[in-house]
Amino acid sequence: MEAVQWLGALCASEPALRGGILAGLFLAGAAGSVMHCAPMCGPFVLGQVADRMARLPAALICERRRLSAGLLLPYHAGRLLTYAGLGALAAASAAVLSRAPWMRGLSGTLLALAGVIFLAHALHRLAPGRLPFAPVLERAPPGIGRALARGVARVPRGTAAGEFAMGLLLGFLPCGFLYGALIAAAATGRPAMGAAAMLCFGLGTVPSLAVVGIAGQAAGRRWQRGVALAGPALMTVNAVALLLLAWRQMA
Repeated sequence: MEAVQWLGALCASEPALRGGILAGLFLAGAAGSVMHCAPMCGPFVLGQVADRMARLPAALICERRRLSAGLLLPYHAGRLLTYAGLGALAAASAAVLSRAPWMRGLSGTLLALAGVIFLAHALHRLAPGRLPFAPVLERAPPGIGRALARGVARVPRGTAAGEFAMGLLLGFLPCGFLYGALIAAAATGRPAMGAAAMLCFGLGTVPSLAVVGIAGQAAGRRWQRGVALAGPALMTVNAVALLLLAWRQMA
């Protein structure tokens, strides 16, 4: 009994809570990128790879340069920077709101909401059509999409600076996974931790996008099919973990 009480106290501690959020968002990014990010952002990735390769003289094209182009490190750095800024802003906003007497349970509520969003995505993939509202979470609002499209059209192509700028812009592209991650990051209540949480989320999305950039969209689709069941399962586990953290916070 004492061991159970000690474990419960450990899970409810602030370091364990924040560590659980960091790990959970990394797993959410990894699972979500396979299910959603790679199909949605794959064309942006492939377009940038093609632009970079087109600027290279034929004599300089080699396997090392092709791999370097496929990794798109400046693009991912820009995305991560945007995610970190959004995470810090979300956590700072939650910290201000939590000072109100009627908002004392805000952290647990935010974790529960993030868990529900991730669980809805997982169930939508496992049982398409059973959750009519789930596809709405995967679509960007038209106004934001048009504004981002105008910004992307002005970005120079085929350069590291252009790829970094593209990452900065597309980091604002809204989707359900991003909403869930930002809500969970807000639950940390500290800007630095919110930024770290979103960095973990962003890092989790990098591998699948790198596979698309290096191997191409067709190879990426074959790889995605191979982990089609693992992604939703991992997202479900992550959602349950966030819901448990929320329960501990509100208990």
